[in-house]
Amino acid sequence: MARLRELQADFAQAVLDGVDTAFGHCIRASGLGGGRRLQVYRNNVFLSLTEALKAVYPVTQRLVGEDFFRYAAARYIPLHPSTSGNLHDFGGSLPEFLATFEPAAALTYLPDVARLEWAYHQVFHAAHHPPLDLAALAVAPAERHGELTFTLHPAARLLVSAFPILRIWQVNQADFVGDPTVDLTEGGIRLLLIRRENLEIELQPLPAGEFALLQALAEQQDFATACERALAVQPDTDLPALFSKHVQQGALVDFSR
Repeated sequence: MARLRELQADFAQAVLDGVDTAFGHCIRASGLGGGRRLQVYRNNVFLSLTEALKAVYPVTQRLVGEDFFRYAAARYIPLHPSTSGNLHDFGGSLPEFLATFEPAAALTYLPDVARLEWAYHQVFHAAHHPPLDLAALAVAPAERHGELTFTLHPAARLLVSAFPILRIWQVNQADFVGDPTVDLTEGGIRLLLIRRENLEIELQPLPAGEFALLQALAEQQDFATACERALAVQPDTDLPALFSKHVQQGALVDFSR
C-alpha cells in the first residue's frame, strides 16, 4: 500500500495532468466512478486557480481577451502549480511564462505588463512597516554614512520596462476616461510602486538617477555605492533631495551599519 505522502503526490499529479490515469482506481466509487470524481475535482481546481489569476492580472486578460487568457491559464497551471496554502502567493511566474508562450509572442510588451500587475499585487498584500527611525540615523557617525545599507518598505517595488507599461496599464483601467491610444515607440519607463497608509498604491515614474539609487539600495549596496550608481547614469542627480524624499514618503524604512 502506498504511503500517504506518495498517495497525495500521485493525486496532485493526476489532477494537474488533466488526462486519464490509473489513480482513478484509487478512488472509491459511490454513484460516480473514480475517474469521473477525479475529473470533477480537476475542473474545480483549474477553475479556482484561473479565477485567482484573473483577479491578479485583469489588464493582461483585457489585452488578450478572456478566452485566450483561459487558454493560457490552462497551460500555465500544470507547469506552475500552487505551492502555498495562501492563494495570494499563486501566479508569480505568469510573466516569465508569457515571455516564452508562443501564441502570445507578437505581444512583446505583455510580459512586462504582467510584471507590473504582479508587483501591484505584491505591494497591496505586503506587510506594514514602521517608518525609518530618524533619531537612530542621526546618531550614526557622519563619516560612516557611506557604509550604511538601507531597506525598502515591504510594500514597495521597483520595475523597469522597455515599453510604456504604465500608459498601457492606465488606459486599461475600468474607470479610464480619455484617449486610449498607446504609442509603443514612445519608450520605456522606470517605476516605483508604493502603498500609502490609506492603502492606495502610487505608481511613480522615476528618472534614471533616482531609479539607480533606489535599485542599488534595494540590492543592499551601501549608500556610497548607491550614490555612485545614481551619478554614473545621471550626473545632475540631487542625492540629498532624493534621499530625503524617499525617507519622508516611507520608501526607506530601516538601515544597518
